[in-house]
Order: sequence, then C-alpha cells, then structure tokens
Amino acid sequence: MNILAFDTCFDACSAAAGRGLRSLTPSIGLAFEPMAVGHAERLMPMIEGVMAEAGLSFAKLDRIAVTHGPGTFTGTRIAVAAARALSLATGAPIVAVSSLRLMAMSPSLAAGRGKTIAMATDARRGECYVQLIDRHTLNAVMPPRLVHGENAADVLGRGPIAVVGSGALAIVEHARRAGCDAVCLSSDLLPDAVDMLFAAMEEPLTTSVEPLYLRAPDAKPPQADRFIRFRAGAGP
Repeated sequence: MNILAFDTCFDACSAAAGRGLRSLTPSIGLAFEPMAVGHAERLMPMIEGVMAEAGLSFAKLDRIAVTHGPGTFTGTRIAVAAARALSLATGAPIVAVSSLRLMAMSPSLAAGRGKTIAMATDARRGECYVQLIDRHTLNAVMPPRLVHGENAADVLGRGPIAVVGSGALAIVEHARRAGCDAVCLSSDLLPDAVDMLFAAMEEPLTTSVEPLYLRAPDAKPPQADRFIRFRAGAGP
C-alpha cells in the first residue's frame, strides 16, 4: 500500500511517504522540522521530497493521511487544504487523524500509568486541547475537547493517568489540586507524520475532511457600519 501523510497543526511541519507498506521491502521517506511559522511555504516542498525519497509517484497513492486538528488555525487550515487538493488531484481517499491521537502514536512515549493516556496541548488563555487515548490500542476514548485547566479533573477522572504534551504541566497541576493522580510525561512532544503511515492502513476512509478547530477564530470580519451604508446608498 502507498500512503502519504503530513501534519502542520502545531510547532512543527512533518511529512512521510510509504511505498509498498504491506510488502516485505517497504520504502519510506520522512521529514520533520520544528517551526512556529512557515508551514505553508515548507509543506509542499517537504511532500515532494519524501515522495521522491520513497520512490513514489502521486498517481500511485492509495490514500492520504492528514491531521485535521486541533491546532493553530493557520496550521490546521494548511493541512486540510493540502489534503483536499491532493485527494482531488490524485483520486486517493483521505484518512483524517486528530493531532492529539497522532502524538499518542509516538514510539518515544514512556509506558505511562493506567489504562488511558491524556494528550494535552496548550491552547492559550488557560485552556488546553485534550484527548484521552487508550494506551494499549491507541484508539480514542473521547473526541478532542477544549478544556480549561480548572476543569482538568472532570476530564481526567481520578487516575492514575499520564498527561503528555505542551499543556501537560498546567493540566496536571490543576488535576492534582482536585485529587486526581496524574503525572506529566513528554511535555515537549509534537506530532510526527511518520507515525501515521502504518496506522493509516487500518483507519476509515473519507472523500472529504473538515478542520477541527474547537474554538471560534479570534479574527472576525468587520461588521458593516450603518452610517457608511446609508451614505453609500444616498443620492446626490
């Protein structure tokens, strides 16, 4: 199976391509770059690079795996737009994975505590994007949620539970105050597209993907000024 995967949701841009993933001799190309800005400029060159490294043409893609959020508004939009365009151009269906679940797929994670692991990334304003993942199956226990730190225990329960990601320290601090047995692991972990490659072979397919923002955008179109509208429509 031939798969292209990429992520731009947080402070990194990553892409991976796999050719013949069900064969005995798969070929894989991968790239990962930490960055706070510049995802739009780097993503397509990165995709072209990993496709070439894997010896894979776009016409041969069987599916496209992408993180559709949560994340920054710009980063989430970039990944979803690229997946839509590539799917339209190649005919390959899409696998949509949450950025938090992708983080849970990282082989660098420690074993953790308890049956579930909480992925928590900083969403600013004292809030975090949180998703609980079964640490044995890596399946989602709940959809991603926007959680205020003071409500952390409502989501984590009593524990024991390990919390991972840029929001882990804050979430754990609030959860412990409420009596939750929580510990922080890998607070600097970021999603990496290569961890989606083999998992994407077993994920459901879709022909469309929508961004998962969880929060309304900060920037809003300006409202029309009634005085200006009146003057614009007034006669001489």
